[in-house]
Amino acid sequence: MATSSEAPAAAPVSYRQSGFPSIPGAVDILLIRHGESQPYTPGNPFPVADGHGDPPLAPEGHEQAKLLADRLSPARIDAIYVTNLTRTAQTAAPLAARLGLTPVVEPELREVHLGDWERGEYRQRVAERDPLVREVFAQQRWDVIPGAEPSAAFEARVRAAIERLASAHRDQQVAVFTHGGVIGQVLALASGSRPFAFLSADNASISRLVIADELWIVRGFNDTAHLEP
Repeated sequence: MATSSEAPAAAPVSYRQSGFPSIPGAVDILLIRHGESQPYTPGNPFPVADGHGDPPLAPEGHEQAKLLADRLSPARIDAIYVTNLTRTAQTAAPLAARLGLTPVVEPELREVHLGDWERGEYRQRVAERDPLVREVFAQQRWDVIPGAEPSAAFEARVRAAIERLASAHRDQQVAVFTHGGVIGQVLALASGSRPFAFLSADNASISRLVIADELWIVRGFNDTAHLEP
């Protein structure tokens, strides 16, 4: 029986579509907004921590913190950060307990200071559609509020804090429990967007940022799958 001496044809080279690459030295930052805090009652201002209104979590916020821990406890998280405001520490507590991690306080990631509207008044003015609130959003500047933190100063302290975290946690994933204004500022810096483009993170939501040296990459925003029925 005759046989062929020809070698089989080589399979053609092909390249599958790839997902997000692993970048050596990058840090994966989960930006988590704190759970819902206690409501504001006019005439009963929030307590203060370092000049900032410091309400604790509402019962709904504690439940959100537990659901968040359910979501993230299987993940590889190397460090947990909180701010100097109570609501972030309380939100992080269930996850920290499950992972056996001690949260590190990063005060420079505290919420933007709202000047004369600290201690709860901002919430009331938003609910009542105060004309000055509309001006804040029209100009996309917090310092439209009397006595509020200048926008440039807020941007600078948030950027510096994120850069410190990125430098300290290369090739790691960290969970940062922070505030809605801070998340909006970080993602605006990363994307080059309008200042308030990401100012809509829900309580206990997860946003994601990957930093590789000077490159800031937005990988997710306002993930609330763990809170849905």
